[in-house]
Amino acid sequence: MGQGALGHIRICDFTGQLAGAGATKYLAAFGAEVIRIEDPVTGGRWDILRGAPPFKDERRGPEFGSGFNNHNVDKLGITLNLRTERGKELLAELVRRSDAVTENFAAGVLERWGFGFERLRELRPDVVYVSNCGFGQVGPYGRYKSWGPIAQAVCGLTFTSGLPDLPPAGWGYSYMDHTGGYYMAIAILAALFWRARTGEGQWVDLSCTEAGAALHGPAVLDAAVNGRPMRRPGSPHANRNAWPAMAPHGVYPTAGDDNWVAVSVVDDEQWAAFAAVVDEHWAAEDRWRSRAGRLAALDELDGLVGAWTAGRDRYAVAETLRARGVAAAPVQRPAERIDGDPATAAWGLWPTVQHDAMGEVRVDGLPVHLSETDWAITRGGPTLGRDNEQVYGGLLGLSGTEIGRLRDEGVI
Repeated sequence: MGQGALGHIRICDFTGQLAGAGATKYLAAFGAEVIRIEDPVTGGRWDILRGAPPFKDERRGPEFGSGFNNHNVDKLGITLNLRTERGKELLAELVRRSDAVTENFAAGVLERWGFGFERLRELRPDVVYVSNCGFGQVGPYGRYKSWGPIAQAVCGLTFTSGLPDLPPAGWGYSYMDHTGGYYMAIAILAALFWRARTGEGQWVDLSCTEAGAALHGPAVLDAAVNGRPMRRPGSPHANRNAWPAMAPHGVYPTAGDDNWVAVSVVDDEQWAAFAAVVDEHWAAEDRWRSRAGRLAALDELDGLVGAWTAGRDRYAVAETLRARGVAAAPVQRPAERIDGDPATAAWGLWPTVQHDAMGEVRVDGLPVHLSETDWAITRGGPTLGRDNEQVYGGLLGLSGTEIGRLRDEGVI
């Protein structure tokens, strides 16, 4: 077992992609021993990110998928063929030695393999079993399969994002995969905490779609109390802020190709500061002095602000406005934030790890620091079966000869 705040926890991990693998990555970063199980027959393709782009260089294959590496740093990796009886016996022994079993398959997969919750409890009575799928294990959608963008569409998040009179814009990425991973990590810790208090394990059923629906609080309240849907003629505009109302509040063009600056004016005092920076006749007009006046002509105001920013450098605009107490920031491209912004290095969000096949690669860290028990990420994601000897030999006590025989017979 490892060091760190969670160094006493061992997880038997079937998770993949990001919604599941991201959750156990967070726990591994805080010291949990996460044993990732992969199928040797399919070359680990339970997780479609193994071997998928982006790639560090020209090399291709199941060991070179950067997304897979990113989501599985600091985990142990073993292979196990659960089509075989011996494979099932080995999994049973691993479950007996694990605090939690985690997966994000479609509903019912582990049950069909013979390792549903009741079987897991037979193997370890206080086991914590966490299932994470698109629609949960029960209800009319329980057997549907899903990906992050599907969960986003069904839960209503996609509908909420967009510009007036245009189709819903969505979120541009598998937002619910990230959020599902966060919720799953919290759920694992909550169940383990309960077990520490009571000695009782439990089954945690997590639905990514419901996790997304839980993010709709203000929209649901507005619809229930005021009868206003999120998308209605003329509003809302995804770059604007209605709660509380701010004006201007948006993203505006600046000099150069596809360069932008974000500006948020909270109240009339900040508007006065903003107008002083603009120093053009339109900004001094009385109708803009009050928030009500600005809100009454938002489209016109956005046009004027955008015309003023259009010929200016986005960094200079943001710096000048911030100096006067107005919230502003350049819209940065990922590379600009990661490689060009000194705050990135100061925070330590992008650690470099050593991967057995790719060599040195940068990965996502965690956007949080603990003063006494901080996270650490140093080891790349496992190559296929990298830790078979450590787990089967060191943990389960198998001899080198038996491990070799299992490999020859296709069990591992």
